[in-house]
Amino acid sequence: MAGGGLGTSLLLMAGIVAAVGLGRRLTRRRLRSRPLFCTFLLEMLSTFQICACTNELSLLGNTEPKPHTGLTLTYGFTVLHGLTLPGSTCNPCGTLQPMWGGGTSVKMGGLKIGAQFAAAVLARVFMHFLWSLEMAEPHFGALSQGCSNPMQTTEMQAFCIELLFSVVFQLTVLRVETINPKYKVHLIALLITLLVYAGGNLTGAIFNPALAFSLHPNCFYDKFGSYSLVYWIAPSLGTILVAFIWDEILPRIS
Repeated sequence: MAGGGLGTSLLLMAGIVAAVGLGRRLTRRRLRSRPLFCTFLLEMLSTFQICACTNELSLLGNTEPKPHTGLTLTYGFTVLHGLTLPGSTCNPCGTLQPMWGGGTSVKMGGLKIGAQFAAAVLARVFMHFLWSLEMAEPHFGALSQGCSNPMQTTEMQAFCIELLFSVVFQLTVLRVETINPKYKVHLIALLITLLVYAGGNLTGAIFNPALAFSLHPNCFYDKFGSYSLVYWIAPSLGTILVAFIWDEILPRIS
């Protein structure tokens, strides 16, 4: 891929981050008196940023040198998301965990999960529109691609991988809660990059149901049962397992 194509994609993603940042600031300022609507919009904007940028990053996976460029971009943008989206989970599993433990009401949790999936759809539609303009080399032919088949292993193995990665990720998030946010974002970004390196060629290493739906809607349409099992149920079960271990088992041991 030419450097100009990569540069255009990076500028596009920077513009998305800047626009979302402005939207979040206006939402906080104008909707303080409507907390539920404010929460919904903040979570939707944050998830939109992650889904839109990851959709664009998915087109850069073959950028040379491989896999160094893709992993570097994964790390860099994960840090950027962590620094620019404080207070948002952007992941239904991250919302499910406090719901299971009683830290978040079912109403508030459902509101956030609804916002996350709404953002996933909006991000995919928005990126399809941008790709249709063919502003950069990676966009050429992007709309003609059907299901990209992220599952490059058996369904059972893919299920176990996404469940395991969800457990590792959610446990790590809980363990680093007390760490300085400046360092925490780098630890989380490093973990995500390592998981993508370890399992990206097998399942995509997504462990985020909303992001998976945004990245692979055609796959869900073609094989809904398989993809919902691997990319929705597996990470959700992993999250519930973490919540049970964290709230019920670890307190007894300690």
